[in-house]
Amino acid sequence: MHNRQQAFRLGVRWATQAPMWVLFAGMLGIGAMGKSQGFSDLYVAATSFFIFAQPGQIVMMDMLYSGAAAVPIALAVGLTSARFFAMGVSLFPLLHKRHRNWRIIPASHMLSMTTWALSMRAFEGMPLRHRWYFYLGVSLPCWLVAVPGTWLGFHLAGRVPEAVTLMLVMLNPLFFLVTFADIKVRLNRWASAFGAILLPVFHYVDAATSLLLTALVGGTLAYALQRWLDQRQAPPGDRT
Repeated sequence: MHNRQQAFRLGVRWATQAPMWVLFAGMLGIGAMGKSQGFSDLYVAATSFFIFAQPGQIVMMDMLYSGAAAVPIALAVGLTSARFFAMGVSLFPLLHKRHRNWRIIPASHMLSMTTWALSMRAFEGMPLRHRWYFYLGVSLPCWLVAVPGTWLGFHLAGRVPEAVTLMLVMLNPLFFLVTFADIKVRLNRWASAFGAILLPVFHYVDAATSLLLTALVGGTLAYALQRWLDQRQAPPGDRT
């Protein structure tokens, strides 16, 4: 890779192989779900433009549908999107310092679970000066299909079974899980494994808090296990 145009084209190629279409399919489900709850096509499409986070969109529409007040809705959507803070903090410092400026603010709106995972994987062997352009290349196509996918899903609602709609919504998280586990960091794989084991248990105990508890306990166990393994493999003088 010799220039920024090649880095951008590589990002576009990675995005259009599968991630863009998976996100598009998820937005079809969001559009169909929004119609079933009585929202207009313009409103549902606007959630994809301004929020661009499927869990947050689902939470907002579901709470509006149930008659919740504005403040609880804002807090709930903010909490479901808190993962973007961690993703941004871990990703953007990996860019060249000349790209860590005001341009990150609008570009961060295009950040998604999948584009974060793909960028983290690609950045491992990529020169610092090219990483910004790869991020734009992989993120822009995914963001551009969000609104058309939502609008199309809205107008296709009723023509596909509800089970298919739910399956489309779940495609993006499942694709992220596979991509996340493929990053060459064992900690990611430990976290995925603990999550798969613990989620059914916590869902049985309390479905309302099962995702939160799974993330907290599974992530903590994965970190502790990886730290223990690193300590065992370290030379005796480097162990703490």
